Amino acid sequence: MRVLSGIQPSGGMHLGNYLGAIRKFVELQHQYDCHFCVVDMHAITVWQDPAKLREQTFHIAAAYLGAGVDPEKAIVFHQSGVHAHAELAWIFNCVARLGWLDRMTQFKDKAGKDKQRASVGLYTYPVLQAADILVYKATHVPVGDDQKQHLELSRDIAAKFNHDFDAENFFPQTEPLIKGPGARIMSLRDGSKKMSKSDPSENACVFLADDADTIMKKIKKAKTDPEPLPSELDGLKDRPETANLVGIYAALSGRTDEEILREFAGKGFGVFKPALADLVVEKISPIGGEMRRLEADPAYLQKIMTAGAERAGIIADQTVKEVKEIVGFLA
Repeated sequence: MRVLSGIQPSGGMHLGNYLGAIRKFVELQHQYDCHFCVVDMHAITVWQDPAKLREQTFHIAAAYLGAGVDPEKAIVFHQSGVHAHAELAWIFNCVARLGWLDRMTQFKDKAGKDKQRASVGLYTYPVLQAADILVYKATHVPVGDDQKQHLELSRDIAAKFNHDFDAENFFPQTEPLIKGPGARIMSLRDGSKKMSKSDPSENACVFLADDADTIMKKIKKAKTDPEPLPSELDGLKDRPETANLVGIYAALSGRTDEEILREFAGKGFGVFKPALADLVVEKISPIGGEMRRLEADPAYLQKIMTAGAERAGIIADQTVKEVKEIVGFLA
């Protein structure tokens, strides 16, 4: 059973990335054959400054390792370091259908009103994503709500390839892994919006690289309402900011929302916020410190990713070799 997942190097890693993805990677490496990549090829679907892209690639790798991903247990690599991703993506471009891509809602969201100015890569990147998964014949992918549609496309491409080339079960029907608690962390300034590194408010997002004082300030400034914390989950309805903070506390402490509400029922945010801030600092500050240490040694991070790309490439190249034979390409 093999897991594939990756994160784009397009900004600083934050609390939502940690609870929704990276922490899960640390757990999954003990259960599955795991491949965790920095998807730099996806990042360039919109323009990236080359120097910044390299810096961000190291930043993501440092986040993986700083959070506890072990490159001896899991393969950690940069997507562009394995050429088979791009090669399989082209073959999949000839398998996938235009109508399938037209239904992808993320392109509409990211392209905005003037889709004619969007890159072709932004339109077809779900096909590359399918190649990322299937070049390793991954059986499972941890996905959030915003990626479920792309996993379905991957399954459609796998099924059509297997059917069209009479290659039954060559590519697997990859299954989603439900991420569990903490999978969707919202903005500290607006509980209706997902926490995002691109949020215009500097207080909306806790970054993994934030120091303890910054984390404390951001949590204490988080938007709330005047009511005390309820004793039951029903009391969180129509209180998105409160629900978000309770969810963060629960996810970081390894407890349920119900348990947190029982502990803080009837208490105001003057009590709850300091407790949450202390917990976030306790859990996140060590990761940030380790990330800073790792990022100060880019040669080490380069070594880890190059070695990972070589290991991943052995698997990926074999898949592409078999695909070429199935498709009818000359050896």
